[in-house]
Amino acid sequence: MPRSVRIGVIGAGSATFSLGLVKDLCLTENLKGSEVSFMDIDDDRLEAVTRMAERYTDEIGSDLRFHQTTDRSECLQDCDFVINTAAVQSHHHQADMREVYERHGYYYRAPAGNSFYNFNLMLDVARDIERICPEAWLIQSGNPVFDGCTLMTRETDVKVCGLCHGHYGYLHVAKVLGLETDRVSFQAPGVNHCIWMTHFFYDGEDAYPRLEKWIAEEGEHYWRSHVADRTHDIQMSRGAIHQYRLYGLMPIGDSPRSGGWWYHSDIDTKKFWYGEPWGGPDTHLARPVHVEKLDSRLAQIRDAASDPDVKLTGVFGSERTREQQVPIIDALTNDVEGQFQVNVPNRGAIEGIDDDVVVEVPAVINKKGIQPLNVEALPRKIILEQLLPTILKMEHGIEAYKSGDKSMLLWSALANHQTRSYTQAYAALDDLLGQPGNEAMDEYFRYPWDESHDRYLQAGDDPVAQSAD
Repeated sequence: MPRSVRIGVIGAGSATFSLGLVKDLCLTENLKGSEVSFMDIDDDRLEAVTRMAERYTDEIGSDLRFHQTTDRSECLQDCDFVINTAAVQSHHHQADMREVYERHGYYYRAPAGNSFYNFNLMLDVARDIERICPEAWLIQSGNPVFDGCTLMTRETDVKVCGLCHGHYGYLHVAKVLGLETDRVSFQAPGVNHCIWMTHFFYDGEDAYPRLEKWIAEEGEHYWRSHVADRTHDIQMSRGAIHQYRLYGLMPIGDSPRSGGWWYHSDIDTKKFWYGEPWGGPDTHLARPVHVEKLDSRLAQIRDAASDPDVKLTGVFGSERTREQQVPIIDALTNDVEGQFQVNVPNRGAIEGIDDDVVVEVPAVINKKGIQPLNVEALPRKIILEQLLPTILKMEHGIEAYKSGDKSMLLWSALANHQTRSYTQAYAALDDLLGQPGNEAMDEYFRYPWDESHDRYLQAGDDPVAQSAD
């Protein structure tokens, strides 16, 4: 007998996500009668999302109930599942932060991590779940998935599953190669934003030779002529293929964005590796376009919410999204078994990685729970040059957060490839923490020494730089 559930959505003002969730619930017969509790600190966005969810449900003729609140504890009451899609800092605050460190000579690569606020939120949500609905699953759908899920699974007893869209990059590979996507199967394990396609099959046959043929015959023409129609269109870029050449496996989704510093030294270099017109998503050209599209979508949603004559099925469609949240909820609740791409503690799934590190792997999910598949060992070169450095950066960020040691933030700035002197890194971090909106972070982190130790830096005198002159 199918069972309905109660789902809490933290950060429900992310309207596109929330309405996609509602659509998937409406189209999942097993979950009829379920209740969704929307929670956000923005009353206006919360009201618009709830009103639209009710209207969409009425149009579809589905049996769902909705509740809205600005109180997280109220949202979590009696929940079976909690979806956290919230982000503390706005895109505009992040843009202000980039302006700060660009003044110090850092191009689109932060001199120190800025996950402090999202870590606080994630732990607060997880601890509230422990207190209010300890049997609930937490589905973490907001970044940083890798770092945050590892932190939450270590610090709490909550059942955490992180989700990301990146693995769908395999579909773009297939599309460019002219393959029918429903005949493609794949595996791409690793850690979030650093996953590698170990298996790529078309009708059960290895499809990597088709990729090799495309590179040899069409690659150069594609890279010279292709103009991206979206900022994140980099899956078949020169940079992604170069990383494939380096490691023998295709980096999938957001993975090509990282690579090495040499892909990111300036805008012309980025355009060479990631293409026109923006040089990938992480540039001063791309980010405003991405944010503008998000704002435009939000405006469309607000317009639709305020017009009772608009058919929401016409705005949002009536087909399931590719999001995994609802199918996973159905699998865990009603034993509708499926295979999914999830972020969960390793526990032996990937050889060479500690058990308490959250990895991104395929998993079978049913009423028994989430059962990660033990995947084929990744090449040693990828482990050493990609996965372990990514994991070390995550561990360093978590330790800095837990300890409040400001010198660990400084070390991150000093280790940045764009740093040319101690003074540059010190001043950039100092200005970043002094930015309006970063008061809590500035108060939390402290140097393990008397700051007079670096007093000469406050006067702008770097004895090392002076001696070099």
